[in-house]
Amino acid sequence: MDYLLLKTLHQSLVTLSIAGFAARGLGSLNGAAWVGRPLAKRLPHLVDSLLLLSALALLWMLQLNPLSSPWLLAKLLGLLLYIGLGVLALQARRPAWQRTLAFAAALATVGWMVSVAISKSPWGFFRLMLQ
Repeated sequence: MDYLLLKTLHQSLVTLSIAGFAARGLGSLNGAAWVGRPLAKRLPHLVDSLLLLSALALLWMLQLNPLSSPWLLAKLLGLLLYIGLGVLALQARRPAWQRTLAFAAALATVGWMVSVAISKSPWGFFRLMLQ
């Protein structure tokens, strides 16, 4: 597969994944019934699986090693934090204030991850504070 096509696919899946999470999070916080429907629960797994496959394909194509690329390692650690916060944000049994806080923190984390990917710096948008 062509690099530009693969990168565009990856970026599109990132956008779709973030938009889907934002929609589910807002829907969940507002008590929307559609959040609990099968499609709303299964579609994110499909999108995120394709996102992971495209990321692995880019790593392989570019011969990148997360352990020797600080920005990439930071992004992967951020991904783990984002997943954990996302799980907390979407758990209906948690109090609304916890879900709201986790949702906001998850969105901030994914924003930072995008800034890391763009800047190729492990600091991402925090780099602006260091200057």
